[in-house]
Amino acid sequence: MPTSPRPASGQRQQESTATAAPVVPEDVLADFRRHLEAERNRSEHTVRAYLGDITAMSEALAAAGVTGLPDTTLADLRSWLGDQAEGGASASTIARRSAAARTFFRWAKRTGLVETDPALRLGAPRKGRTLPGVLKQSEASDLMEIAAVAADDDDPIHLRNRAILELLYASGVRVGELTGLDVDDVDLAGQVARVLGKGNKERTVPFGAPAGEALRTWLDRGRTALVTGESGPALFLGRRGRRVDQRQVRTVVHDLLTHVPDAADLGPHGLRHSAATHLLEGGADLRTVQELLGHSSLATTQIYTHVSVDRLRAAYRQAHPRA
Repeated sequence: MPTSPRPASGQRQQESTATAAPVVPEDVLADFRRHLEAERNRSEHTVRAYLGDITAMSEALAAAGVTGLPDTTLADLRSWLGDQAEGGASASTIARRSAAARTFFRWAKRTGLVETDPALRLGAPRKGRTLPGVLKQSEASDLMEIAAVAADDDDPIHLRNRAILELLYASGVRVGELTGLDVDDVDLAGQVARVLGKGNKERTVPFGAPAGEALRTWLDRGRTALVTGESGPALFLGRRGRRVDQRQVRTVVHDLLTHVPDAADLGPHGLRHSAATHLLEGGADLRTVQELLGHSSLATTQIYTHVSVDRLRAAYRQAHPRA
């Protein structure tokens, strides 16, 4: 008995997501998670984001009448991303979802779940190269001074906050890298810290004398006052003696920045951006900044050259008589 031709993706009858079987079953999603974690060595954040994207894709494809992974076409995937754009998703979000779909279907083809990869030619909108928010050098100096003045009362939390700000700005580490630091990761004599970055890649970052002094004071007079049996080797602790978390660090940065007149409302990542920008403005070469920040690609680091050139252009227009 002849079968009816398969309808084009745009002509499929809509099915309720409550009755349609998922295009990506739970066991396949679990296998994909293991692939991301064990084989691709992706960070916890990336794994969570990709799994969420593939789950959303599965639901959208099922609602559009796709009956399974082998039934998925490039047109289906483009339609899914197009719906995201019409729904107001940002270009960066759509780009990540496109990357997640390409990674998933490449793995699905390799493992025999599909014969052909429908995402092979799946594109994504170019991510806008927006300039990251940064502090002026004078604002960064004011922020460190404010933290130092607050620490004059010897409150352990204030001593900790000063050390956190100094280390974030001095080294350009990510907030997750900072909260993951243990006491033994910091070499005060050598003024370097050993951090574990994305993809579990370890690198050594230097810091200057002010950060070293703030860290030494925190270890001598702050951490000793907060440490408990639950502290373990954690470098930075909260009021109850547990390892400080990223949310606490963001709150510290936001709160202290409110005392810097006209400064942008930045988080810890803003201090990372500021450190990179000020290094380049001070004459550091791009490769050095790339190594310091732990970027796998020089292209990622190059955005900071745009920041520096933008500031140079602004200063030129303000100061040159024929600008």
